Amino acid sequence: MKKLLTICLTLAIFLGCLGGCGKQEDKTIRVGASITPHAEILRIAEPLLNEQGYQLEIVEFTDYVQPNLAVESGELDANFFQHQPYLDDFNASNGTSLVSIGSVHYEPLGLYAGKLASLDEIAAGSSIAVPNDGSNEARALYLLESLGLITLSDGAGFTATIQDITDNPFSLEIIEIEAAQLARSLQDVDFAVINGNYAIQAGLSVKTDALAAETSDSLSAASYANVLCCAEGNENSPALLALLEALQSEEVRAFIESTYDGAVIPLFD
Repeated sequence: MKKLLTICLTLAIFLGCLGGCGKQEDKTIRVGASITPHAEILRIAEPLLNEQGYQLEIVEFTDYVQPNLAVESGELDANFFQHQPYLDDFNASNGTSLVSIGSVHYEPLGLYAGKLASLDEIAAGSSIAVPNDGSNEARALYLLESLGLITLSDGAGFTATIQDITDNPFSLEIIEIEAAQLARSLQDVDFAVINGNYAIQAGLSVKTDALAAETSDSLSAASYANVLCCAEGNENSPALLALLEALQSEEVRAFIESTYDGAVIPLFD
């Protein structure tokens, strides 16, 4: 009997340890992020999560596809790298069910000089590289339209492609390139429209280097907020809501405003 009691107590302690370990694992949040600025912003939010007992594991990505697939498969709890139109387009194209938990910031898209130094140098046949993914391509085209370089068809919306160009007075060559490769393409094209995070990684400043950029009060700013994303059904997870709260903190706001020189703009109150 005494031996049986000892075995039972040992088993209870063992199961208790397993339960405790499970709870500890549940407090770890695995988040995929672009290297800049998203992973950097997450590191500022991390101490705030630690105060609530959560551990943050940041997995860095250099493309726009794998972090969504990793969330869909359950490999990651969330990701932080994309805006809502891209997320909508990704779901539609890949049959995924990913949702936004909330908005954090906006990254103005900029037009940068390549072989030509100024918009005044544009001539017939000048080349402009734009992102080749649906939502970002439309956004780039609307920036070119705002500069009077092209005209898009009425109602093209944020799914516009080069096929929606109805007027091209300079006979511009619009070249579609993967967003991550745009900064590297500058030596090969006259101009390139580059996403904010990739411009930062290339050492480009939207304030001092961009020939033109989206404004913070534009329709694009409201439409292209970068969001914290998770699998559908997990958006009310206490851990992910705590992460969103940390990302929308005054500490994160101060970091963004002091670090990115206008290339990243907080969108939370």
